[in-house]
Amino acid sequence: MARAPGGTGAARGRAGHCALTLEVQLSETLRIQFTRFSAFYTPLIATIAGGFLENEGLKPVHSVAAPGKSAIAGLIDGSVHVAQSAPSQAFGPLEQGQTPPAAHFAQVNEKDGFFLVGRSAEPDFSWQRLAGRRVLVDHGQQPMAMFRYACFKRGLDFKSIVAVDAGSTPQMVDAFKRGEGDYVHLQGPAPQQLAHEGKGHIVTSLGDAIGPCAFSSLAATREWLASDMAKRFMRAYRRARAWLIAAPAAEVAQREAHLFAGIDLAVLTATIAAYQKLGNWSPHVEITRTAFEATLDIFQHAGLITKRHRYEDAIAPPPA
Repeated sequence: MARAPGGTGAARGRAGHCALTLEVQLSETLRIQFTRFSAFYTPLIATIAGGFLENEGLKPVHSVAAPGKSAIAGLIDGSVHVAQSAPSQAFGPLEQGQTPPAAHFAQVNEKDGFFLVGRSAEPDFSWQRLAGRRVLVDHGQQPMAMFRYACFKRGLDFKSIVAVDAGSTPQMVDAFKRGEGDYVHLQGPAPQQLAHEGKGHIVTSLGDAIGPCAFSSLAATREWLASDMAKRFMRAYRRARAWLIAAPAAEVAQREAHLFAGIDLAVLTATIAAYQKLGNWSPHVEITRTAFEATLDIFQHAGLITKRHRYEDAIAPPPA
């Protein structure tokens, strides 16, 4: 007697179980939180927007930490699996002799992502021109430490400039548009937006002045890093990063444009192209010892750490 198309009851049961398992796997939620959300963090944004996580059976849900709060807090209270952070976040606990609550397991950016915007084009810009000028500088701990180090590397005494604290990024942009300051220190895409509007000219990048360092990272608890979900996330992140480096900036911008309401597509494209050219997104995902040591140099120069901390106390290898 011919067998029914559905096969035996046992076979149908196995098929139903497999379908249910796949459905559950595909609906497994991965919670990601950004400390800052900008095109600078495109390696992680592209992982979310490009379908790379879904290919690993993960459903991404992302959020942005409240102003003044680090995404590390979400790792501590268990509300977040992966945080966009910075290896320097580990320095606070380490300075107090404590074990950091999270480990930084992959790099997002291996260079500073801020630009300096002036009021006119300066193809022959020199950092010495900042002496005596009013500069709206981002006063966040790491951005300020990096800015000070860029001045040092370029032979400029930081004390020779008038460093203005104009508040948050939107407040800095508004202040510059109102005529406050001679220069403003911003992360992409804000500088590219000012240039697009004819309100400013990008004169230099801090990434060029400082060179490679452990700037921004992905962080998680060491317990989560041992999970299968962590391995699946890491496979997706590696693929997204490789695609991002090789793809035209316009293609990347199209893929993530829906996450940047209010940012012109041309501006987003220009920002991604600038970071690709600067080499912020290097092919390797590991946070190297060399990059970590460079960040220690920067924070020691700023007087923010009292000793050089061990790489292993802050950094973990990417999940295999």
